[in-house]
Amino acid sequence: MVDLHQDIDRAVERLAELLDVCRRDLAVQIDDFNGDGALVEAIVSGVYHAFIVEFKSASSLASVALVTSQLKIASSKFPKTFVPLLVVPFMPQSGREHCMEAGVSWLDLSGNARIVAPGLYVYVEGYRNRFRRSGRPETPFGPSGSRIARWLLMHHRFTVRQRALASATGLNEGHVSRIVGKLVDLELVERGENGVTLRHPERLLDAWHDEYRFDRHRIIQGHIPVRAGESVVQQMVPLIRQGQTSYAITGLAAAWQINRFAGFRLSTIYFAETPSENLLQRIGFRKDARGSNTWLVVPNDEGVFQGARDISGMRCVHPVQVYLDLKGHPERAPEAAEELRRDLFSPGTQG
Repeated sequence: MVDLHQDIDRAVERLAELLDVCRRDLAVQIDDFNGDGALVEAIVSGVYHAFIVEFKSASSLASVALVTSQLKIASSKFPKTFVPLLVVPFMPQSGREHCMEAGVSWLDLSGNARIVAPGLYVYVEGYRNRFRRSGRPETPFGPSGSRIARWLLMHHRFTVRQRALASATGLNEGHVSRIVGKLVDLELVERGENGVTLRHPERLLDAWHDEYRFDRHRIIQGHIPVRAGESVVQQMVPLIRQGQTSYAITGLAAAWQINRFAGFRLSTIYFAETPSENLLQRIGFRKDARGSNTWLVVPNDEGVFQGARDISGMRCVHPVQVYLDLKGHPERAPEAAEELRRDLFSPGTQG
């Protein structure tokens, strides 16, 4: 028996189960078959099908997108009957959707799979992640590191030197270099003689969105009584400005200010620091999560204020930040996010 890498061996065993064949009926070759360093770890051949198999221990959207593109390039050097197959410990929903769009089959070692080939369709879902790790994995989208992604998306047509990127984001050059290195590894940005260039703006936004958690900010939920025909922000912002408190609107209220797409009930406002009791009394805020119409949010990093601007007299975070924050919002947030996304990378949109 060939001395297989443990993960590939497990993947082959799982593939045999899905194909309803004996493990010994699958012939396996290990190594780089392209001779040029392309990412191909194994060729698995059965009676009717052959698979180009790549195992990836990381299954974030950015990692999945990178490997699927590499698999498609690798598969072009094989007969069309060879099926690209990505294997991960657990495939998240975002990765499943990406693989479907890319036309790449996949299976995970937790039990789920979607494999499409001539005369073959295998679809299994419902198994939970058996490989959850304690703690948060290293990522380029941490609280402070995400300032890099935000700046690049805000200026997605620019090439920028790392020193200028450090100055613009308030991070030290060493930190910027590490974060950019991770983004380069994921083929989201590239380094050149003139600096750093964002290769795939929408893919970077998707990768960040996949990992983004609005509830990692400190959210104070409550209620503010409003007059008929007014929103919370219309009533509250003038009072906030009287106290010279740093703030910026996000979520549905900000999306409305930007494109007037969807009405809203919930207003969400970032504060640079925890609102004082005096401010809460002045704006009439009452803490109560039930039926709340106002979220006061203290961010886990001040980078959320990057690119904030006044729109119709309201200070709003940048549309990139609004798009991310809508992920954690109710009502028509998904629709508002899609409308916002269409505008982010349209011709003429910059900064």
